[in-house]
Amino acid sequence: MRAPHRHTARAPLAALVAAVLALVGLLLAGPAGTAAAADVDVIRNGDFASGNHLTNWTCASGVTAVNNSATGWDLQGTPAGSDYAQCSQQVTVKPSSTYKLTAQVQGSYVFLGATGTGGTDPSTWTSSTTWTTLTTTFTTGPSTTSVSVWFHGWYGQAAYLVDRVSMVGPGDASPSPSGSTSVSPTPSNSTSPSPSVSTSTSPSPTGSQPPNKHRLTGYWQNFDNGATVQRISDVPAAYDIIAVSFADATATQGGISFTLDSTLSSRLGGYTEAQFKADIAAKRAAGKKVIISVGGQNGTVSVSNSTAATTFANTAYSVIQQYGFDGIDIDLENGVNATYMGQALHSLASKVGSGFVLTMAPQTIDMQSTGAEYFKLALNTKDILTIVNMQYYNSGTMLGCDGGVYAQGTVNFLTALACIQLKGGLAPSQVGLGVPASTSAAGGGYVSPATVNAALDCLANGTNCGTFKPDTKWPGIGGAMTWSTNWDAKAGNGIANTVGSHLHAMP
Repeated sequence: MRAPHRHTARAPLAALVAAVLALVGLLLAGPAGTAAAADVDVIRNGDFASGNHLTNWTCASGVTAVNNSATGWDLQGTPAGSDYAQCSQQVTVKPSSTYKLTAQVQGSYVFLGATGTGGTDPSTWTSSTTWTTLTTTFTTGPSTTSVSVWFHGWYGQAAYLVDRVSMVGPGDASPSPSGSTSVSPTPSNSTSPSPSVSTSTSPSPTGSQPPNKHRLTGYWQNFDNGATVQRISDVPAAYDIIAVSFADATATQGGISFTLDSTLSSRLGGYTEAQFKADIAAKRAAGKKVIISVGGQNGTVSVSNSTAATTFANTAYSVIQQYGFDGIDIDLENGVNATYMGQALHSLASKVGSGFVLTMAPQTIDMQSTGAEYFKLALNTKDILTIVNMQYYNSGTMLGCDGGVYAQGTVNFLTALACIQLKGGLAPSQVGLGVPASTSAAGGGYVSPATVNAALDCLANGTNCGTFKPDTKWPGIGGAMTWSTNWDAKAGNGIANTVGSHLHAMP
């Protein structure tokens, strides 16, 4: 709800109040008589008509302003490769206030949202060949004074158009770049075509995740432990995200590096670093994401202060650049610091830019409560988070979201524990089911591919559930993960063939 509308005092004090207001120039608002900020459009240059037309906006290289005869100046973004042509603007807001964010857009998969709100960060999207209005609302946190408003297209799609971006709510009426005072959301290029009044009601993805896309993630082993040894090119096409395991800790706290394992290279008949990089590039060209995983059972990377956070971001960025990775996976099984790792990941995301992929693979104990550090890390980085693939194995029994106790290796275990994350603040697209590819891949908790599919169906549409049936359906559930592509190959690629095909057939 917006701030209360201004109103006059009621009789018999109306005349007295009016006189006082005239003398001191005050305007009282709300039932308690407190001063309230007027609703204004806090976006600057939302019609792209001022300055160089991108004034006040920070945009990727694929973004330009175009002058259309019917609409005036519009912003045009052209996604390319791993970039989705994003623009953003830092906007001053009032704490504990509600804002309505609106934009007129046209194109395949155009997204609009805000981050840093101090509450639930909003996002919405549409795919339309005609002008369409995107609208979303949010309420700022009690100490929030600025948010980042953003919009972007999606990988491999044609150019999109944006016009008439506005965010209306409490604020100070301040001069726009052209010198006029912004007091309403009405844009200057009012000759724009009337967009469709319908607004997307589909799930609002956040992070690097396309709409209605359920992804299969697989870890690729940079070592030989008895599973099938593979080149990156050997990983089946069913895997949408390939997490290269693992980065190495350096002697400097927070620092990481990566080296292709020489024993593995030898087993593969001479797998060179150049071939490894070429395989990564080929996977990316095919629309897959390849990321570097940090941690594992024996991972010793520690980010517990600002210096270590800076070191982590810098060294991770160096590894990403060197090998052509799309992002990073956090699989630290010996503890994380949500504050400083969050700081490091946001810094890394800003370095990588559009297309950054962030995944996590916490253990079950790490996601039992939103107060746990790993859960806090996921929520702290929700604005840049692609998916959390919790490890639903090697854990024994755990609590579900209904307070029941469930044993690993069952459909109930998968659904009842996923429910905690889904109700704890993560978007459905950010929740995945991490399972071992075979009984050899983990000490316990193996479930058949058919059981994984049943759990996905249960979470998405309420079918094929066990005795636990969630009271909510999440059709945008993110997907599934397996340890590992190598163990999957050893077991006949049941995860790739059965779970992968099921995920990709889900609406």
